[in-house]
Order: sequence, then C-alpha cells, then structure tokens
Amino acid sequence: MDETRRYLAEFLGTLLLVFFGVGSAIAARVEGGVVVVALAFGFVMLALVYTIGPLSGSHVNPAVTLGALLFGKISPLGAVAYWIAQFAGAAVASFVLWALTRWGGVEDQTGALGANGYGANINGGGAAVLEIVLTFLFVLVVLVVTSRTEHPGVAGVAIGLALAVTHFVGVTLDGTSVNPARSFGPAIFEGGGALRQLWVFVVFPLLGGALAALVAPLIIGPQRHYWGGHDKPVRGHTA
Repeated sequence: MDETRRYLAEFLGTLLLVFFGVGSAIAARVEGGVVVVALAFGFVMLALVYTIGPLSGSHVNPAVTLGALLFGKISPLGAVAYWIAQFAGAAVASFVLWALTRWGGVEDQTGALGANGYGANINGGGAAVLEIVLTFLFVLVVLVVTSRTEHPGVAGVAIGLALAVTHFVGVTLDGTSVNPARSFGPAIFEGGGALRQLWVFVVFPLLGGALAALVAPLIIGPQRHYWGGHDKPVRGHTA
C-alpha cells in the first residue's frame, strides 16, 4: 500500500510540475519571458518537495530517480515504477495543455507546446552538452541536500532554486529539459521535429544524473541518512 501511494505521488507530482512549468512557457513565454518560466518551474518544484517529498522523495524526474538508484537510495524495481509513474504523469499533463491550446482558446506562445528542441539557438551537440551540465547540477543538489542531516527543512529551497537556475540558462537555448519526462509529454503531442529530437532530451539528462550520482559521495563523505519516501534505505554506512 505504501508503495502504491509513493507511485501515485510521483505520478501526481510530475503531472503538476509539467502542467505548471510547461504551462507557464505556453501561456507566458513571450509576455513574461525567461524569468517567469524559470521561477514557475522552481516554485512548483519547491512546493512539491514539501508536499510529496516525505512520501516519495519528490523525484518527479527520471534523471533524479536514476541518480537515486545509482546512489543506493531506491531499489531497481522501485526506480522502474517511478519512471512509469513519471512518464505517465507528464503525458497526462501535456494532454491537458494540448487540449487547452486546441479547444480552450489558449494561445501557445512557444509555438511548440513547450517542447524542447535545438536548431534555432543551439545545435544538437551543444544541446547534449548543455543538458548534461544542467542536469548534473540539479541532480547533484538533490542528492547532496537530501543526504545531509543539518538544516533538512531548507532542502526544498535549494532544490527549487537549482531548478530555476537551470532554466535561467537553458530556456532560450533548448527550452531546458533536465527531465526526460518533462520532454516526453509535450513531444508526443507536438510530434514532428520535437518527437525526432526527443532522444537528446532523454539520453543526456539521464547521463547528467548518472554523473551527479558518481560525484555526490565525494561531497557528502561517508555519512548519509535515509532519504524519506524511498523504498530502500542506504546500506553500508555508519553514523
């Protein structure tokens, strides 16, 4: 039962992240600019950390889940279930956004349902490097701040700010993914070039998350504590 609640939390959390984050780009990318989009992603992530974090860890991102898996904070089976929930949540949110732009009278200010893409301001190789670096920062922050016992109450602030910072850098370049599920949802409804380029925004954020999992232990050191909401406690470390 607890496992089901965690998976539902990841589904709902990813749905809300994509709806409000990508929705801010669709509704206000031109009128509000990069700052509005970046803060929307950052603020909704901050809220989710405090809302569903104690239950599921508030990954809402397959790259974060991969980092947690490699870091020993979630089991392989749990990670697969999280990934399914995350991609499903992103798809549902994107469908709602797609429906609003088709039948709800909402003007899509991105012209592509907020899908990630390269070619206008950055090429494919540049987008790959960008996504590795941005996702590395975000997942590293998540792993480190949730593994420290001091000031655990402010972890959500650090995570939300880290996500906002990645968007400050990447929105005008490739739309900022750092989250394969976030990229997957809009792409499957936008189709065309967004769908053809989707693999870049799945593979390279996952690579950035994996690199963060390798570096995080060097920062944290030998002591870690249990990250609430996960189905596998950390093993082999003493207090």
